[in-house]
Amino acid sequence: MKAAERRNEIIKLLEGADQPVNATQLAELLSVSRQVIVGDIALIRAKGIEILATPRGYLSANAFKSEGSLFTGKIACQHSQADTVTELNIIVDNGGEVVDVQVEHPVYGTLTGELHIRSRHDVIDFMKKIATNEAAMLSSLTGGVHLHTLACKDEDTFLRIKKELQEAGILYSG
Repeated sequence: MKAAERRNEIIKLLEGADQPVNATQLAELLSVSRQVIVGDIALIRAKGIEILATPRGYLSANAFKSEGSLFTGKIACQHSQADTVTELNIIVDNGGEVVDVQVEHPVYGTLTGELHIRSRHDVIDFMKKIATNEAAMLSSLTGGVHLHTLACKDEDTFLRIKKELQEAGILYSG
């Protein structure tokens, strides 16, 4: 398979997927190395095709839709890394999806990490990846202050999540 054909196949696979597909899975399907896939993704993005990188793999922005989510909103939070599981569980237990995390960097401006965390299982997977890779949270750059975009079925769900985060001392108030 030629490189251009492989990249078209990657696009088709991602657009047809209902969950993230990681580089290793794509490499096995297309009989190339993981590094080749990472390079292909970069070239696909350079052509203007939006591919989201989540902790669980790649998603086509065209194919991705927050299932059942009609309302999106942003929240500001501040907490230690130890309280991350509590924060994420409050959100998913109340019917929210953590779409992304954002921090303001003095040099780079807004840094965004795509998350798409929808369940406690996703929370566990995310925390395992942080531990396995000995990775720092983006919020470690800003003293724990960060934003999340949440997707919910309605505004009432969003407000309930905010209330519970406030009660847990996680919602940032300045």
